[in-house]
Amino acid sequence: MKTLLKTTALVCVALLFLNSCEEKKKDGTTKDSETTSTKAKAQVNYDLAESTTTDTPCACDVNWFPHTQTPAPAEGANSPFAAKETTNCIFHQWSWQKFLWLTVPDDTAEKTPFFLRDASIKQVDPYMKPVTVSSGTTVALFTSEAEQAGSSAILETNPNFNANGTAGTVLYAIYMNDTMFNAATTFAKGLSDGSIPASNTEAFPVGSFELKTSWVSTAVIPETELANYYTTKATLDGNSIEVALLGMHVVGVVENHPEFIWATFEHVSMAPAFDWTKGTASADTQKLLFKEGSVSDISGITWTGVSTAEEYTLFEYGVPRIEGSDPTKNFMTTSQPEPENYNHISEINACVSDLLTDVWINYAYDGSIWINTDGLTPAQQIDTIKTKGYGLGSATPGSVARGSLNSANVSMETYTQTFEPSLSAIDASNLTNCLSCHNAPSFSDPSNTSALYISHVFDGYLQKQQGSSTEEVKKMKVDEFKQTFFSKKDDK
Repeated sequence: MKTLLKTTALVCVALLFLNSCEEKKKDGTTKDSETTSTKAKAQVNYDLAESTTTDTPCACDVNWFPHTQTPAPAEGANSPFAAKETTNCIFHQWSWQKFLWLTVPDDTAEKTPFFLRDASIKQVDPYMKPVTVSSGTTVALFTSEAEQAGSSAILETNPNFNANGTAGTVLYAIYMNDTMFNAATTFAKGLSDGSIPASNTEAFPVGSFELKTSWVSTAVIPETELANYYTTKATLDGNSIEVALLGMHVVGVVENHPEFIWATFEHVSMAPAFDWTKGTASADTQKLLFKEGSVSDISGITWTGVSTAEEYTLFEYGVPRIEGSDPTKNFMTTSQPEPENYNHISEINACVSDLLTDVWINYAYDGSIWINTDGLTPAQQIDTIKTKGYGLGSATPGSVARGSLNSANVSMETYTQTFEPSLSAIDASNLTNCLSCHNAPSFSDPSNTSALYISHVFDGYLQKQQGSSTEEVKKMKVDEFKQTFFSKKDDK
C-alpha cells in the first residue's frame, strides 16, 4: 500500500498534470514498457505517513515534460530566487529541472544528452584545461583521475554483480559551461596580474555551472541491467570503451546564491541507504556497489586502501538522522528543519518518476545544499561566505547551511560521508557536505578568501596559472582537506 505521503503528493500531481497524463495515454507512451526493477530505488524510503509539514507538497512542473523538451530553469532576476524570502522547494525544483535540461536527449539512436553534445559545455580536467574528446565518442576518461576527492580513494564495483566476477574502477569527468569558463579565465587573469586582490568580493555570474560525473565500464554490468543505465562510447586513456553513467553533481549559480546550489543525482540501484530505524544497511540482491547481505558498522564507507563492495549511503537524501525506531521523529537537530526538507525531496522524486518515461527514470535526486541568503544584499551574501570560511557548511542549529546537510553521492563521496570512528559518534557538529570542502579560503593561503575559491576547479586553474605544478596544487588541496576535517579534531 502506498504511504499517505506519496498519496498526497500524487493527488496534487494528478490535479496539476491531468492533461499531460492524458496526452501520454493518447500517444501510447507509458511506463508499462519499463521494467519494474528500474523503479525500485535501493534506498530506505522511510514511511512518513504520520509526519506533518506546513508547506504544500513539492511538485515538479508539467512544462518539464516530455523530457525531449525540458527547458532550462529560470535562475536570474525574474526567477523564484530573486524573492526576499525563498522556500525550500524551489531549490529542489531547480535541481531536478536543471538535471532534466542537461540530459535532454537528441533524436538520434544514441539519445545523446545535451551536456555531452552542446558546444557551450566543455569537458575539463581538474585544473580547468579543456579535454579533447575523440571523434565518435562523447567522453574522455583517464585512470589518473580515478581518485575520489579528499580521501584519494579508488572505488571498485562489486564483482558479484556480474557473472564474470569482475570489478570495475569508477572514473570521473568534469564539465563547465562557457559562462563560467569565460568568467573564470577573466578572474584568473586579474588575480594573476594584481588587478583583482587575492582576497576579494568577486563572484561567478548567474548561469555559471559545473558538473561532475561518475562512470564505469559496461563490462561489469549484466546485460539484463544495461538498458537501465545511460551508456555511451568513450575513451579510457585513449582506448575505446563503452561506459555507463552512475552519478552527476549539478552545481550552479542562481540569483542571490553566489555559493552555488550543490545538487546530486545517482542511479537508483547502486547501493542501499543506511536504515537508522534498524541500524543496518542491507540488500537482498547483489548491487553494483554493495554485496548481498547486511552491514551494521561504518567500515564500508571508511577508506582503508581497499574497496570493500560494502559501500552504502549514510543518510538518505543527505538528511541527517539519529538511531530511533520512529522514522518520523529520528531526524537530527540541525540548521535545517525536518521533515519538511526530506518530504520535499521524496515528493518531487515521486512526481518526476510518474512523468518521466525514458532511461533517465533510473536516476534520482539525492538532495542539494545551499546557504540561507534571504534578505541579504549581494555584498552581504559575499561577506557571509567569506566570514564563515571553513565553516560555511556547518550544520549546527543557527548556521546558514540549508538543504541536505550531509549531502553526498555514493559513487563520488563514498568515503567522505563521515570522518568519525563510528556511527554513534556522528552528530550535528561533525556532519560533512559539499560546502565543508567548497568554501571561501584559497588553496594557497587560507587568509585569502573569495566566493570564487568555492570552485576547486577554478582555484586549481588559478594556482597553475600562477606557476604552481600539478603536484604542488594537489598538496595544497590535501593541506586544505586536513585543515577542514582534522585540525578541528586535534584542537578539541
